[in-house]
Amino acid sequence: MLTTTEQVLVIYESMAQLSTAMLAAARDGDWDRLTELERDCAAQLRILQAHEATVAMHGPARTRKIALIRNILTDDRAIRDLTMPWMAQLSALIGNTRAQSRLASAYGAV
Repeated sequence: MLTTTEQVLVIYESMAQLSTAMLAAARDGDWDRLTELERDCAAQLRILQAHEATVAMHGPARTRKIALIRNILTDDRAIRDLTMPWMAQLSALIGNTRAQSRLASAYGAV
C-alpha cells in the first residue's frame, strides 16, 4: 500500500522511466520489448489506481507529479505516432489474409 507522497512519486518516476524505454523500443521496432514494458507500466498503474487516492499531494510534490504525468503523456503520444502506421499495416495484412481465406473457402484452392 502506498502511504506517503514519496512512495507515490517513486511509482510515477518508474512509470516515466518505463514510458521512455517504451518509446525507445517503439523507435527500434522492438514490438516484443514494447509489449513487455507496457505490461510493467500497467502493473505500476494498477498500484496507483488502488492506493493513490489515500495520499494527498501538495506543493513541490504535486508539481513533480504533474511534470511526470506530462512526460508520460508526451512519450505515449510519440509511441502512438510510431505504432499507428505499423498497426494499420498489420490490420491490412490480417484483412487480406481473411479475404484470401474466404475466397479459398468459397471457390476452393487453385
